[in-house]
Amino acid sequence: MTPDTSSPKTITLNQVAADAGVSRSTVSLVLRNSPLVADDTRAQVQASIKRLGYVYNRGAASLRSQHSNTIGLIVTDITNPFFAELTVGVEGGLEESRYTALLGNTSDTIQKQSLLLERMQEHWPDGILLCPTDGTSLAQVRRLQRQTALVLFVRYLPDLEIDYVGADNVRGAEQATAHLLAHGHRRIAFAGGPATSSAWRDRVQGFTAQMQQAGLAVDESLLAVGSVTREGGRSAILELLGRENPPTAALCYNDVVAFGVMLGLQAAGRTPGKDFGVIGFDDITEAELWRPTLTTVALQPRHLGEVAT
Repeated sequence: MTPDTSSPKTITLNQVAADAGVSRSTVSLVLRNSPLVADDTRAQVQASIKRLGYVYNRGAASLRSQHSNTIGLIVTDITNPFFAELTVGVEGGLEESRYTALLGNTSDTIQKQSLLLERMQEHWPDGILLCPTDGTSLAQVRRLQRQTALVLFVRYLPDLEIDYVGADNVRGAEQATAHLLAHGHRRIAFAGGPATSSAWRDRVQGFTAQMQQAGLAVDESLLAVGSVTREGGRSAILELLGRENPPTAALCYNDVVAFGVMLGLQAAGRTPGKDFGVIGFDDITEAELWRPTLTTVALQPRHLGEVAT
């Protein structure tokens, strides 16, 4: 038998109107979720759309209206549960307004971020939520501001007037450091994170301020910059433990790094929380499932996503 290679038949707006017994303009109003359509008429049109298998041409509609009902969402590491939870918050906020998120992951590289922004703008997004990757230039963001609505989240850029949603990283780091100091630790490391990101700078600022308030100098050799991964945390703690005067505790850049630190401690024959103090940052769901449970600073990523949206 010869396979049917003909193109599938496209259902038109006129066909939907004829099937529902309404005008073409009424079908168009239903597709745009207009409040001008009566509920029973709307249900009638939606039934015809489903029965005929009509697919709305969003691209053509966007060209006509200059609106796409989509929002670009660009994160630096989709494998990090923090961003997964934040994405759920974004999608929840968008659903209420009948918007859809176009998700992109930069892997924290400038080249990929530039490509994603270029591709997303081809789809006419009505706005973009951006967690800027390490090294993002002010010029690039200002250019983007002129082209679409833009909100930065989690990380910000200094000297830039723009909407931003994020946690108080300075205060969070102060509280975490105070907790370690209250447990008798005096030689404390800061583990993981990109040193050029605003989140790292703010957390180290809070860490340093609390140490100085306690009359303790911060040993910069204990600021262990590294990849924001479990392996990054594991490598950092093993290197720190190998020093002549090792720390007795670590404030970690985030929970994922803290998990790596805990794995490294266990590999070195030490028990986290007993032989060495560990605090994370983010309070992702996985934190309470570890044994021992990870002490961490709660940032409420889902709420951050909702607020940014």
